[in-house]
Amino acid sequence: MKDNASTDMSPAARRGATQQQVWFITGSSRGLGRALTTAALEAGDLVVATARRPEVLTEAFAAHGDRILPLALDVTDPQAARDTLEAAVAHFGRIDVLVNNAGYANVSPIETADDGDFRAQFETNFWGVYNVTKAALPTLRRQGFGTVVQFSSIGGRVGGSPGIASYQAAKFAVDGFSRVLATETAPFGVRVMVVEPSGFATDWAGSSMTVHDIPDAYDATVGEMNRRVRQDTAGAAGDPQRAAEIIVRTVHRTEVPSHLPLGVNAATMALDHSRRQTTEATAWEKVTRSADFGEPYPVELP
Repeated sequence: MKDNASTDMSPAARRGATQQQVWFITGSSRGLGRALTTAALEAGDLVVATARRPEVLTEAFAAHGDRILPLALDVTDPQAARDTLEAAVAHFGRIDVLVNNAGYANVSPIETADDGDFRAQFETNFWGVYNVTKAALPTLRRQGFGTVVQFSSIGGRVGGSPGIASYQAAKFAVDGFSRVLATETAPFGVRVMVVEPSGFATDWAGSSMTVHDIPDAYDATVGEMNRRVRQDTAGAAGDPQRAAEIIVRTVHRTEVPSHLPLGVNAATMALDHSRRQTTEATAWEKVTRSADFGEPYPVELP
């Protein structure tokens, strides 16, 4: 099924809310990726849904017929990313929305973390985003339109969650990467939006997460976080379906935010973090400025 309709429209027109979108979503078999695949299809859009085991997607979304194209993809493989994007464009004719959702976290203190596991998480959580984004850029640039949705987390803005240093470091890297990406691709009509969820009712902290041994010295930090996140019978507050619908509605708008926190905790943490940053930067402003030639020096420390 190839749909080249409206590819000659201006970028502004192509972003219109009524235009059917072609989505390319990584990590579509579970969690927010699966919810987003469902929401996009229910909105009448077309979806290239990728996962390591695409047969799961074929079974789950059979009712949507040829509006969904399930493809196998290991995001850590750059050639696989290029081949899969090429297959997607060959099938639907274009990519309107690229979603880098695939990711996972394992728990361990930094001191006792297995180096291989730490690197493996980074391979998926950052390099996977890099591989898929880079593979899509020639198509997005030639089209002169497109939206890149990068899944981070509120921890990728605020940081400091004990036990998941690799995951959060990767999310900080995704944010920095995406800020540069947005600047470089804006002249081509490409938009970039970083999604920052707080806790959602997915298996992110369940079957997808391995908890390594936590030494007694880290029980009050890593251990406590693990108990609070993984053993809370009430579950996470976030509704994946609502989050997915919000993302789809937002992407269909003419303008999108550069960052979209999702969830009550995400809103609270983002605003508190910004206030603390502003307060600290203001308190140290004179010291900060004094490092340049021509500025008063020395100055009193706050």
